Amino acid sequence: MLTSPDRRDSDSIKWKLFAKPGKDILPMWVADMDFTSPQPVLDAMHERIDHGVFGYSLAPDSLTDTVTHYLKRQHGQSVQARALVWLPGLVPALSVVSRAVGEPDDEVMIMTPVYAPFFSAPADGGKQCIEAPLARDEVSGTYHIDLETLERKVTPKTKLLVLCNPHNPVGRAFSYEEVEAVATFCAERDIILCSDEIHCDLILDDIKHTTAIQFEGHKGLRTITLMAPSKTYNIAGLGLSYAVIPDASLRTAFRKAMGGYVPHPSPLSYVAAEAAYKHGEPWRQELLTTLRANRDLLEREINAIPGLRMAHLEATYLAWIDCSELKIDPSTSLHSFFLDQAGIAFSKGSDYGDSHFIRMNFGCPTSTVEDALDRMRKAIGALGN
Repeated sequence: MLTSPDRRDSDSIKWKLFAKPGKDILPMWVADMDFTSPQPVLDAMHERIDHGVFGYSLAPDSLTDTVTHYLKRQHGQSVQARALVWLPGLVPALSVVSRAVGEPDDEVMIMTPVYAPFFSAPADGGKQCIEAPLARDEVSGTYHIDLETLERKVTPKTKLLVLCNPHNPVGRAFSYEEVEAVATFCAERDIILCSDEIHCDLILDDIKHTTAIQFEGHKGLRTITLMAPSKTYNIAGLGLSYAVIPDASLRTAFRKAMGGYVPHPSPLSYVAAEAAYKHGEPWRQELLTTLRANRDLLEREINAIPGLRMAHLEATYLAWIDCSELKIDPSTSLHSFFLDQAGIAFSKGSDYGDSHFIRMNFGCPTSTVEDALDRMRKAIGALGN
């Protein structure tokens, strides 16, 4: 059974950043959940703590074996152990990729709206960021990859395309055909495809995740696939991710780009990851049941609130809510309106490339989602929309 401890007086960034004295603020912004991590993860960490020494550590062979078995079992991909590169988080991995691929002043293409660090990471490698907007269906509100836009935006200086799949914040789990089309687009232009797949085990619909790993070698394509157990098992604060880089020369460039400033992951993160992948599946299935219920509740109720619109969400626990029809004071941001009038802290849509949206984290008990919906109805109702 999922449990949700009170985090108000903890060291949680999520709960502390927007806290206001004397006001009950619901934090539904940053992507960590309010559920206790799986018991096997906690047990493994307690056992490692009892060892008593926490010096710099390398990933144990047992973790490497666990991850390669996971990739085969969960995603049908046979990956050699040497293809794995361990990192202290996915955000620094985005920076490393930008350093490792191409030359200064080359271009990195991203598909917007997208996770905020995608915009800033290219500059870490002296690259230019090229935005290729996703296409949005006017009726359903869902997004899809627009190859015509990619073709229009690409130049001979484009050396890297960074894909987010499942997509944060629009909630798409891109189809095989869409990812294959991106892979072909990159291969035909000798562009490296980097795919951020941190949410790949949080697919809510009955569809299969399409990983970029399977397109390695497709028409000569080289790939870097970024994964982590952090979002799925609520261990993001421990800081662990890994890159799957089958090509030896690309892997060497990636490791060289890490040198001197990317630290080793913590020893506790290794044992937590191994326990999560080995023993966390029953917990994950229970989590998915709760997230589906929350997603369905939000889709039904958000679309009944005047001025708001939410497209169907296939994956993640992050709702992308269109507020473009909401009539608020033009001098007030959506983030400020909901924080001040509803007591809810959402992520700013502008951070992801569209100021008409908010991003809502529903990785929490259903009662919290219901509370948020009540607050939103009251705040919007007071506007007379």
